[in-house]
Amino acid sequence: MADTALYAYGVIEREDIEFDVEGVNGADHAYTVGYQTLSALVTDIDTVEPEQSDENTRAHDEVLQQLLEYDGGRTVVPMQYGMAFKNARTLKSVLREARPAFTRALREVEGNVELGLKVLTEEDADVDEEAIREEVTERFDDRANSVTSDDLFSDRLLVNRSFLVEREDREAFDRAVGEFEDDHDELLVQYTGPWAPYNFVDIEIGAKQ
Repeated sequence: MADTALYAYGVIEREDIEFDVEGVNGADHAYTVGYQTLSALVTDIDTVEPEQSDENTRAHDEVLQQLLEYDGGRTVVPMQYGMAFKNARTLKSVLREARPAFTRALREVEGNVELGLKVLTEEDADVDEEAIREEVTERFDDRANSVTSDDLFSDRLLVNRSFLVEREDREAFDRAVGEFEDDHDELLVQYTGPWAPYNFVDIEIGAKQ
């Protein structure tokens, strides 16, 4: 196992976990590699430069979601797509160097998941865009521990936010989104998650080795 290249999905507090997956490059089994207080969830891989295909990026996210929901839920600090290492020793070296940052990030997002909300208008719809954004702020921001700013990359996009929400508050957040959608037939609401909290952690990892 020591000479096997590993693809890393995310980091949790130290724990031995393994389960079946449909992972990056067709991997079918995930397991953890530990270093002191941390464990990284990995799958075996035959390259340290996996292709960034739609299939692979989707598999990366789906494995993270499995870990996020594993056996009642785990707090996860996600790795960005493409973090592959030539062996377990190299991965453990990265965990050692970044342990303070991972530990801090795990503490900051403990018990939380990321939920995404997009609100779009129909073509040529007559809506008060600022009023919609203010309503979203009033309805949802206080339900979250942290909120990203709107990333409005389209003229039709009124709201595009991610929310860091306590796992136990997720059902109430789900209901609030449903009520908002019921109140606004003129809008298209896209609600996604739970995701690992990509938008609420910021850890720089060195180049693949």
